[in-house]
Amino acid sequence: MEQNNTVRVGEEKELGEQMKIRREKLAALKAAGADPYQKVKFPRTHTSRRVTENFDALEGTQVAVAGRMTIRRIMGKASFFKLLDGDGLIQVYIRRDDVGEEAYAAFKTCDIGDIFGVTGKVFKTQTGEVSVHAESIELLSKSLLPLPEKFHGLTNQDLRYRQRYVDLIVNPEVKETFVKRSRILREIRNYLDARGYLEVDTPVLHTLEIGAAARPFKTRHNTLDIDMYLRIETELYLKRLIVGGFDKVYEVGRIFRNEGMDAFHNPEFTSIEMYQAYSDYKDMMDLIEDMYRTVAVNVTGSGKVTYQGDEIDFASPWARLSMKEAVKKYAGADYDEWKSDEEARAAAAKLNCEVPEGNAATRGHVLIALFDAFVEDKLLQPTIIYDYPVENSPLAKRKASDPAFTERFEYFICRHEMGNAFSELNDPIDQKERFVKQVEAKRAQGANAEVDEDFVTALEYGMPPTGGLGLGLDRLVMLLTDSPTIRDVLLFPTMKPVRKTENGQ
Repeated sequence: MEQNNTVRVGEEKELGEQMKIRREKLAALKAAGADPYQKVKFPRTHTSRRVTENFDALEGTQVAVAGRMTIRRIMGKASFFKLLDGDGLIQVYIRRDDVGEEAYAAFKTCDIGDIFGVTGKVFKTQTGEVSVHAESIELLSKSLLPLPEKFHGLTNQDLRYRQRYVDLIVNPEVKETFVKRSRILREIRNYLDARGYLEVDTPVLHTLEIGAAARPFKTRHNTLDIDMYLRIETELYLKRLIVGGFDKVYEVGRIFRNEGMDAFHNPEFTSIEMYQAYSDYKDMMDLIEDMYRTVAVNVTGSGKVTYQGDEIDFASPWARLSMKEAVKKYAGADYDEWKSDEEARAAAAKLNCEVPEGNAATRGHVLIALFDAFVEDKLLQPTIIYDYPVENSPLAKRKASDPAFTERFEYFICRHEMGNAFSELNDPIDQKERFVKQVEAKRAQGANAEVDEDFVTALEYGMPPTGGLGLGLDRLVMLLTDSPTIRDVLLFPTMKPVRKTENGQ
């Protein structure tokens, strides 16, 4: 059975015995008419934190607490045990003379992991620990599987992700990560709401495999008898709303991309995209820099955070470089000196940089390849890289001063791209041309991509100048919780199923 992986090698037999004994105890409870799974509710009045933080006001008063038993020390006619609830641990002192001989005997037969409701008075032990002196105790749910052994815990990383429910029980710091994740999201919403942004929801199921760079998941709608695709972005629907008259919108959206998995990528993840009419990418630069600084301070208490041993400074102004400047600084290659695509390809060859487009590569393609090869891994501190070649920016507005480039930026922290922004393309003719080229390229790779004609129609009605920005929430949470992998900040990351063998193991 898969649960056997929760203990060290060699303990499977002992686990099997424990499971058998626990089921026998459950059967005995049911036979005695005390089925714990029939309990409907427990009138809890306080959590562990409320009791400990308000001891002076609560001392000597009766409270009702509930939680999972994690530690127990039996001393004949009296025992101490600890309950784990949503806020933490609270100690309970239980005596036979207080709860009755039958209830105390039943308690002694219970197991670590069982869930109890306790009513009693608040007091402090001789060692100074805030506790509840039990006057009554009730078994609310029986645990049929033992928790991982106390001193070894649930340390198997793969199993921790598969059985997050156990991970949360035995590793308190894991729960804190997800509490902080919730705070981060709340702070982002507060920030945007305070600036007049409206949170909206747009479709997750799309009828088109649009021509963006990512590969979608495909499904089937039976009633309509059509293929549908899980969204790979929220951008195009949000910009439709700008056309429709909303000035500032954002969406916290679940995104699905049928691609590889690594420390920074999961097939489903959370993005936050925001769009503001009558603004441009420079406004988005100012917004994201201020938002990160504000969120970091409100969540961590400081404008500086430590990530995997490196101090990251959000308090100071972020560095800003054009892609041309960055490539010249870190690779020593000067885009402005290339007079032709051939010269650009030669410059890449001289630097032993492979360009995916090969002999069809333009100067823009070469610039992008050199950036990927020589620049990104140098950007530890928050850095904005702006003015991207039109070749890889199908939704960004061209620069009036140099149509080979677009008003686009990405920002990098800890050597990874964290977000992407544009002065949004609002020329429907230009947009249609770029969509067609992108779709052609995708179809050449075997995709069934199509031009989003409805989005082009929306642009034909007129979209005001607009700044847009998208960021990956999960990567921001990684940064502010010092988590090395995206799986550490997703409650239930995507995992390959564990296949049972013929003997059921």
